[in-house]
This record gives sequence, C-alpha cells and structure tokens, in this order.
Amino acid sequence: MADIVITEFMDEAAVGRLVHAHDTLYDPKLVDDPAALHEHLASARALIVRNRTQVRETLLSMGPKLRVVGRLGVGLDNIDVAACKARSIAVIPATGANDLSVAEYVITSALMLLRGAFMRSADVASGDWPRQSMMGRELAGKTIGLIGYGSIAREVAWRAHMMGMQIVAYDPYLPADHPGWQIARNVSLDAVLELGDVVSLHTPLTDATRHMINAEALSRMKTDAILINAARGGIVDEAALAETLKAGKLGGAALDVFETEPLTDEAGAKFKDLRNLVLTPHIAGVTGESNERVSHLIADKVLEALGSKA
Repeated sequence: MADIVITEFMDEAAVGRLVHAHDTLYDPKLVDDPAALHEHLASARALIVRNRTQVRETLLSMGPKLRVVGRLGVGLDNIDVAACKARSIAVIPATGANDLSVAEYVITSALMLLRGAFMRSADVASGDWPRQSMMGRELAGKTIGLIGYGSIAREVAWRAHMMGMQIVAYDPYLPADHPGWQIARNVSLDAVLELGDVVSLHTPLTDATRHMINAEALSRMKTDAILINAARGGIVDEAALAETLKAGKLGGAALDVFETEPLTDEAGAKFKDLRNLVLTPHIAGVTGESNERVSHLIADKVLEALGSKA
C-alpha cells in the first residue's frame, strides 16, 4: 500500500525522487476517481494534490495515517486547512515557486488584449487586411491596477514598471513600509478600479472577495480597460463580466480561473462569440519550468516531513 499518494500531474523527476524513498502511488486520474482515491488513502502518510482534489473532512477521514498534504501550487481554497490542523496534518503549499509564471501570464495577457492584433490571425489568413482596426494600444505609459499586492502581484509590478507602466495597488494587509510600495502607489480599491488601464486580481477566494468584481465594480472601470483574473474563480461575477463585454463597456478580459472548473460547455456559453476575451484552463502558474520548481519544492517538503531525503 502506498505511503505517498499523488492525485494530479507532477514533474516526473520529482515523482522519481519520492518513489526512490517511499512506496509512492502516482496517478493523475485519481482526482476524478474518488472511490479509488479513498481506498488508496488508507495507508498513506502523505497526499500531494493540485487545485482540483478537494481535501475536505470526508477525504481526510479516509486517511487515518496522513501526516502531510503537499499542494502543487499556492491557493488553499480546495483544502480544509482547519480540518487538517485539527488532525495534526501539515499543509504545505509551493509558496513562491510559480510566481514568475503567473506574472508573465498577466503581462502577456495585457499585451495581447491592449494590442488586439494577436487574436485576429484568421482575418488576415482569409485575405482581409484590417490594418487600421488592428492598430491597438501600447503598454508603456498605461496604469496597471493590482488588487492584492502579495508576492505574485509584486512580480507583476516589477515587470510592468520595467516596461514603462505606472502602478497602483490595493492591499489592506501589506504594511505601508513594505519595500514593494517603492514602485506602486498605495490606493483604495475604488481608485484601482477607476485608474487602471489594466486591472489584475491577486487575492484569495474568501467570503469577502467572492464576486468582488461585480456589475457595480465593472461600471467603475474605464470603458477601454482590461481585466485579468489569474487568481481564483469566483472573485469575478462571470455573468456580469460577459454582459459588460457584450455591451462594449470594457476593453477586454483574460480569465484563467472560473467558478466552475473544469469549465463546462454550459458554464462557458456566456463567453461565446466574445472576441476581446482570452480564456485559459487554469494554467497561468503552470509552465515547464514552474512545474519543475513546484514539484521539487513539494517533494523536498514531503520527504522532510516523512523523515527522509532523496
């Protein structure tokens, strides 16, 4: 029986290190097979997941020997941290390991949506030559507004600053003397929405942040502004966003996370035929390089928790 159970994809070399040290079950399909997962947890001392595996009380009760849950990412909304604590199970996220990937995603999305041209290859291939309608806008000189100013947002801010953008940010939890404020103005949430040519979200999903970006918040944004959510699904009211885009009251949006994941045809219907919209399947923090960093970091921490190294 497995000592370590891994339910979602992980770098093969990092898995190999775990296999070398302990009896390890690596099956990325387990996330979609709860019965099999529950069976394998009976002997497991470590569980490694990404964002889809729901680590709740029912699952935890199936793993009486669990000592550690490794999260191949940083968000913990799929893990009942309080229930883990009550069972003396350590929860270990891969803090910092995918910051760069998310930051590059945000900057890339801003460039794509401001310029506009990159999403119209079919028009050019069909013989159209729409030069004037594809002129777009530059990133330099624009203002990026960051809602939440944690480590990922600060990576975004640094890159935006180097590309000639002005930065405003809202984060009531970050001390006013934090070095990150040297390149960003510390402003209110309303000011971020009103000043941002690009508004990027960097908050966890909580009761306070659920549908933080609703119809009223969207109405406060510039009509040509860009909204980017690579944080958590549920922060944006997707129906309100779709209606705002259809009405031409927002310049564009990029969503990497959704209220329903994986996004179903029914849940995605509201977004169909919107040309100023980029949708990706929760991959902002997942690149070849970040997957290696995240996987090896969690392998290190799990091996340490189990009292071995490899």
